[in-house]
Amino acid sequence: MSDSVTLDTAAKKTLLRKIPHGVFICGVAEGDQVNGFTASWVTQGSFEPPLVVMAVLADSTSNGIIQRTGRFSLNVLADHQKDLAAVFFKPQQAVGGRFDAAPFSLGPLGLPILNDALGGLECTLVGQVAHGDHTVFVAEVKTAVLHRDGSPLELAGTGWQYGG
Repeated sequence: MSDSVTLDTAAKKTLLRKIPHGVFICGVAEGDQVNGFTASWVTQGSFEPPLVVMAVLADSTSNGIIQRTGRFSLNVLADHQKDLAAVFFKPQQAVGGRFDAAPFSLGPLGLPILNDALGGLECTLVGQVAHGDHTVFVAEVKTAVLHRDGSPLELAGTGWQYGG
């Protein structure tokens, strides 16, 4: 490929935003600190072992916690839970913040599983790629808690955009 090739940034933005995404709440825990954030760049990566792949903003507090602890939870929201997802958008600490509005229990690995979500997975890190403004984490699903079944929240249904 020639170095003289230029990227049509408008086309890139439009096309990348066509990739469908769910909206999840990723939970982390380190010592007494529990934090969570919305994650939409998430996909399943393998059946056996069960793997998930998630991209996390490189300079975020939660990225550092995942790097240090090697684990995270992934909470699956129902299609009507946009307001719950919105609680986790702005950066803030859990104490007096997000988890006051989102009751949770700790799963077997000590990670936050939201009581009102469809359910949650606890995952342990098996690989990562740090390149660009996000870190791509690959993690094995170790526990699964299903509260109820239902249709998941998808980014397209929220009117929000993350990508491009």
